[in-house]
Amino acid sequence: MRQVRVVTVDDQRVFRDAARAIIEHTPEFQLVGEADDGTKALDVIREADADLILLDVRLPGLDGIEVSKRLAEEAPERVIVLVSSTDPRELSPLARSSGAAALLRKHWLTPRLLRGLWVAHRRR
Repeated sequence: MRQVRVVTVDDQRVFRDAARAIIEHTPEFQLVGEADDGTKALDVIREADADLILLDVRLPGLDGIEVSKRLAEEAPERVIVLVSSTDPRELSPLARSSGAAALLRKHWLTPRLLRGLWVAHRRR
Protein backbone atom coordinates (compact mmCIF):
# COMPACT_ATOMS: atom_id res chain seq x y z
CA MET A 1 0.00 0.00 0.00
CA ARG A 2 1.25 3.48 -0.86
CA GLN A 3 2.11 5.73 2.06
CA VAL A 4 -0.06 8.76 2.74
CA ARG A 5 1.88 11.74 1.39
CA VAL A 6 1.68 14.71 3.78
CA VAL A 7 2.62 18.37 3.38
CA THR A 8 2.70 20.77 6.32
CA VAL A 9 2.16 24.49 5.81
CA ASP A 10 2.83 26.87 8.68
CA ASP A 11 4.83 30.06 9.11
CA GLN A 12 5.99 28.88 12.54
CA ARG A 13 8.97 26.54 12.35
CA VAL A 14 8.14 25.08 15.76
CA PHE A 15 4.83 23.70 14.44
CA ARG A 16 6.43 22.35 11.26
CA ASP A 17 9.04 20.58 13.41
CA ALA A 18 6.38 19.14 15.74
CA ALA A 19 4.24 18.00 12.80
CA ARG A 20 7.29 16.40 11.17
CA ALA A 21 7.99 14.39 14.33
CA ILE A 22 4.37 13.25 14.54
CA ILE A 23 4.29 12.23 10.87
CA GLU A 24 7.59 10.35 11.19
CA HIS A 25 6.14 8.40 14.13
CA THR A 26 2.93 7.52 12.32
CA PRO A 27 3.21 4.30 10.30
CA GLU A 28 2.08 4.58 6.67
CA PHE A 29 2.50 8.38 6.61
CA GLN A 30 5.36 10.22 4.91
CA LEU A 31 6.26 13.91 5.02
CA VAL A 32 6.83 14.95 1.41
CA GLY A 33 7.00 18.73 1.75
CA GLU A 34 6.80 21.83 3.88
CA ALA A 35 6.02 25.46 3.20
CA ASP A 36 5.97 28.61 5.30
CA ASP A 37 3.52 30.72 3.28
CA GLY A 38 0.42 30.23 1.16
CA THR A 39 1.95 30.94 -2.23
CA LYS A 40 4.80 28.46 -1.71
CA ALA A 41 2.30 25.96 -0.33
CA LEU A 42 0.44 25.69 -3.62
CA ASP A 43 3.66 24.86 -5.49
CA VAL A 44 4.93 22.40 -2.86
CA ILE A 45 1.59 20.56 -2.61
CA ARG A 46 1.22 20.22 -6.36
CA GLU A 47 4.83 19.13 -6.88
CA ALA A 48 4.71 16.60 -4.03
CA ASP A 49 1.32 15.25 -5.15
CA ALA A 50 0.20 15.39 -1.51
CA ASP A 51 -2.71 13.32 -0.21
CA LEU A 52 -3.08 15.12 3.11
CA ILE A 53 -2.28 18.75 3.89
CA LEU A 54 -1.89 20.24 7.37
CA LEU A 55 -2.57 23.90 6.63
CA ASP A 56 -2.30 26.83 9.02
CA VAL A 57 -5.22 29.26 8.78
CA ARG A 58 -3.11 32.39 9.19
CA LEU A 59 -0.23 32.61 6.73
CA PRO A 60 1.75 35.36 5.04
CA GLY A 61 0.60 36.05 1.49
CA LEU A 62 -2.35 33.82 0.71
CA ASP A 63 -4.03 32.73 3.93
CA GLY A 64 -4.91 29.11 4.64
CA ILE A 65 -8.59 29.62 3.84
CA GLU A 66 -7.79 30.83 0.32
CA VAL A 67 -5.19 28.09 -0.21
CA SER A 68 -7.75 25.51 0.92
CA LYS A 69 -10.40 26.84 -1.49
CA ARG A 70 -8.00 26.67 -4.43
CA LEU A 71 -6.80 23.17 -3.57
CA ALA A 72 -10.31 21.83 -2.97
CA GLU A 73 -11.45 23.09 -6.38
CA GLU A 74 -8.36 21.76 -8.12
CA ALA A 75 -8.19 18.29 -6.54
CA PRO A 76 -11.13 17.43 -4.26
CA GLU A 77 -9.60 14.06 -3.41
CA ARG A 78 -6.94 15.77 -1.27
CA VAL A 79 -7.67 15.87 2.45
CA ILE A 80 -7.09 19.37 3.78
CA VAL A 81 -6.90 19.86 7.53
CA LEU A 82 -6.83 23.45 8.72
CA VAL A 83 -4.82 24.01 11.89
CA SER A 84 -4.75 27.03 14.16
CA SER A 85 -3.77 28.12 17.62
CA THR A 86 -7.07 30.03 17.75
CA ASP A 87 -10.22 28.43 19.14
CA PRO A 88 -11.82 26.53 16.21
CA ARG A 89 -15.27 27.87 17.10
CA GLU A 90 -14.11 31.33 16.06
CA LEU A 91 -12.95 30.07 12.67
CA SER A 92 -15.48 27.37 11.83
CA PRO A 93 -17.70 29.50 9.54
CA LEU A 94 -14.66 30.34 7.39
CA ALA A 95 -13.38 26.77 7.50
CA ARG A 96 -16.70 25.32 6.35
CA SER A 97 -16.63 27.43 3.21
CA SER A 98 -13.01 26.54 2.39
CA GLY A 99 -13.40 22.92 1.32
CA ALA A 100 -11.30 21.67 4.23
CA ALA A 101 -12.21 18.35 5.82
CA ALA A 102 -11.47 19.48 9.36
CA LEU A 103 -10.29 22.32 11.56
CA LEU A 104 -8.28 21.66 14.70
CA ARG A 105 -6.04 23.33 17.22
CA LYS A 106 -2.37 22.76 16.59
CA HIS A 107 -1.69 21.17 19.96
CA TRP A 108 -4.36 18.49 19.34
CA LEU A 109 -2.30 16.84 16.58
CA THR A 110 -1.15 13.30 17.47
CA PRO A 111 -0.37 10.18 15.41
CA ARG A 112 -3.74 8.73 16.39
CA LEU A 113 -5.62 11.87 15.32
CA LEU A 114 -3.63 12.05 12.07
CA ARG A 115 -4.63 8.45 11.20
CA GLY A 116 -8.22 9.12 12.24
CA LEU A 117 -8.50 12.20 10.06
CA TRP A 118 -7.19 10.25 7.08
CA VAL A 119 -9.52 7.31 7.61
CA ALA A 120 -12.55 9.56 8.15
CA HIS A 121 -11.98 11.92 5.23
CA ARG A 122 -9.98 10.24 2.50
CA ARG A 123 -11.69 10.12 -0.84
CA ARG A 124 -11.60 6.67 -2.34
